[in-house]
Amino acid sequence: MDYLKKLWTHCSLWVFLHRKRFGKNNVILSDIRKPADNVFYSGPFIFADILDYKNLREIVVNNRITWLFHYSALLSAVGEANVPLARAVNITGLHNVLDIAAEHNLRLFVPSTIGAFGPTSPRDPTPDLCIQRPRTIYGVSKVHAELMGEYYHYRYGLDFRCLRYPGIISADSQPGGGTTDYAVQIFHDAIKTGKFKCYLRPDTRLPMMYLDDCLKATLEIMEAPAEALTMRTYNISAMSFTPEELAQEVQKYVPELQMTYNVDQVRQAIADSWPMNFDDSNARRDWGWKHDYDLPELVTTMFSYLGSDSRIAQAN
Repeated sequence: MDYLKKLWTHCSLWVFLHRKRFGKNNVILSDIRKPADNVFYSGPFIFADILDYKNLREIVVNNRITWLFHYSALLSAVGEANVPLARAVNITGLHNVLDIAAEHNLRLFVPSTIGAFGPTSPRDPTPDLCIQRPRTIYGVSKVHAELMGEYYHYRYGLDFRCLRYPGIISADSQPGGGTTDYAVQIFHDAIKTGKFKCYLRPDTRLPMMYLDDCLKATLEIMEAPAEALTMRTYNISAMSFTPEELAQEVQKYVPELQMTYNVDQVRQAIADSWPMNFDDSNARRDWGWKHDYDLPELVTTMFSYLGSDSRIAQAN
């Protein structure tokens, strides 16, 4: 592979995989927050404010960046609580990145989301191309990102690539204000207290994915030959489940888990407007996408990471 230098904005978990793959000095992580020790000492880190166009441009030029992964965003529930900030970070920040990427001929990855669809979209399954009328600032900003990226591709030749992520589940991070974060919190609460109060209805079905599959898909789309891509934005999926189905699988490891429901009407309304299942057949056809984790493998892996010093390990 040719020498590449990659810049990641605000996403440390993805960086570790890429540093292992491409060399730690070839992958630069940026954020506006002080990094943890394991992040800081794992490779290059720089301060970068997505709203500071001049600073971003200097970073790209001074470090000879060739790929840029743009993860800076306020998520669904957090964005609804602070719309002006979400608009600035999610939309103005995107514009800065698009202009710099086009000017310097970068390969640009911007993640999208199930939140880019709305209540008038087909929900089961949701295809790549259909009506998109989201009801959150997060979703609106992601539709904007998809369309602007495609426009820059056709207008300026920008190598823009985008994946619509389902809910992402990881043992490496705490829930961050997203509507699907119950599917992470349940593991922490099951281990700590044996009780979990869910803010969504038990029958709320949403597409989900384990982090390792998300990492794999992101790398695969970025390495796919340009001629293989028939579109700039793809759905990707692995599984789809409800809180009730997840609880039943968790109870195989924590039989005494007490699951209760206290529905948050804001997040429930968001979830009800999102896809129940993703149609990712185009990704599977064009660049060979294939997931590794279904629900049983997901739950087993989560507990293997989180449960080693827990009541589960003691019980076993």
